[in-house]
Amino acid sequence: MAAVDYSFDIVSRVDMMELKNAIDQADRELTNRYDFKGTMAEIKHEKDDVTLIADDEFRMEQLKDIVISKLIKRGIDVRQIDWGKVEHGTGISIRQKMLLKTGIPQDQAKALIKQIRDKGLKVQAQIQGEEVRVSAKSKDDLQKTIQFVKGLDLPFPVNFVNYNLDPTRKGFGYRSEEHTSELQSL
Repeated sequence: MAAVDYSFDIVSRVDMMELKNAIDQADRELTNRYDFKGTMAEIKHEKDDVTLIADDEFRMEQLKDIVISKLIKRGIDVRQIDWGKVEHGTGISIRQKMLLKTGIPQDQAKALIKQIRDKGLKVQAQIQGEEVRVSAKSKDDLQKTIQFVKGLDLPFPVNFVNYNLDPTRKGFGYRSEEHTSELQSL
């Protein structure tokens, strides 16, 4: 009988629902702040695109502080945020895009895998696109790996997803033929 592998993926991504909630909270604070009354200050959020608009650089910095504080309160790591160049908009306004970093860059993924191997854990780690897949024959080894990776000081935040801890499953989204026929009969 073949050995069974358990696995999980290490990813770096922003929870888009939390991002939307943080931007909504920042927008509400912006409308209630007295120092922003009568000024051209706005937060535009469309899908993955967030743009800040303000009268001048001072107000832009205040606006960024509001947004960052709300992101932190919603559990979004600031290391996932990158700010674009300040652009001059219509009239006297300026605008700046908030860029989201997703995925683990190839060179940093290689460094992470090297650290896991150097630790001596009995796991296999491999790069899959912008994710790192970690697999092992034991759930305990995976849990030790998760604790080790959480303790590392990485230049990017990590999330652990796609836990495959049930050896009878063939992968996520897998349904047996009986289960599919049960769903179709409903």
